[in-house]
Amino acid sequence: MTESTLAGKTILMSGGSRGIGLAIALRAARDGANIVLLAKTDTPHPKLEGTVHTAAAAIVEAGGRALPLVGDVRNDDDITDAVMKAQGEFGGIDIVINNASVIDLSGSLDLSAKKYDLMQDVNVRGTFLLSRAAVPMLKDAENPHILSLSPPLNLSPKWLGAHTGYTLAKYGMTMATLGIAAEFASDGIAANTLWPRTTIATAAVQFSLGGERMMRASRTPEIYADAAYEVLRRPAAERTGRTLVVEDVLTESGVTDFSRYAAVPGTPDAELFPDIFLD
Repeated sequence: MTESTLAGKTILMSGGSRGIGLAIALRAARDGANIVLLAKTDTPHPKLEGTVHTAAAAIVEAGGRALPLVGDVRNDDDITDAVMKAQGEFGGIDIVINNASVIDLSGSLDLSAKKYDLMQDVNVRGTFLLSRAAVPMLKDAENPHILSLSPPLNLSPKWLGAHTGYTLAKYGMTMATLGIAAEFASDGIAANTLWPRTTIATAAVQFSLGGERMMRASRTPEIYADAAYEVLRRPAAERTGRTLVVEDVLTESGVTDFSRYAAVPGTPDAELFPDIFLD
């Protein structure tokens, strides 16, 4: 059983100026959802497309309502402000999406302490505090969801040791989400994570993983968005505390052909690059 649409639902998202977060927001906007974006991108980045303002305009154009908030998920006051403004503008919060994330795949000896702290602050602390701040309103929502864009806890040495600092930060996002799922299960709040089997064609992949070659061997952010949409439409009581995989969610919802999601049309699935953390 799924809800028919996300019409009228209010989503609080960290980040979302571009990439996967924006794709998820646009998919929800097509139903007429309200999207509150808490993001730092007030002005254009020289290398990256999109600001919180251009994202808001795209959301409105897609059929949703948008509240762009320039702020930092590392800042407690910005989190509180986002939650209160979401309530003031739209009457509450139905969904929290922990999208903001920092990636650095450096080995332990090369990773700066400053970057380690940044990944912990955005990925782990940000996920925990944004989710926690919204819990009182989620308790009052009809179908409350928390969704974090983070991977299953794969304790294989292959992944633990590949980029220890980043692994800690992404697994921390997942641990925070699973903890909240357990803690607030009796309140009817679903909290799950979602991660793809293949790399996704985003700026993070282009600049941190492998440039244009990797982009061509990836899927588009729309596959992540469609999977998130399926998760968020489900009744919260049906599924919580799960580490979900994008392709599995879509298969379960009846999608059998993923070819339309290839960044380069016609690329066979076998030639797509597998994402990290999944064996």
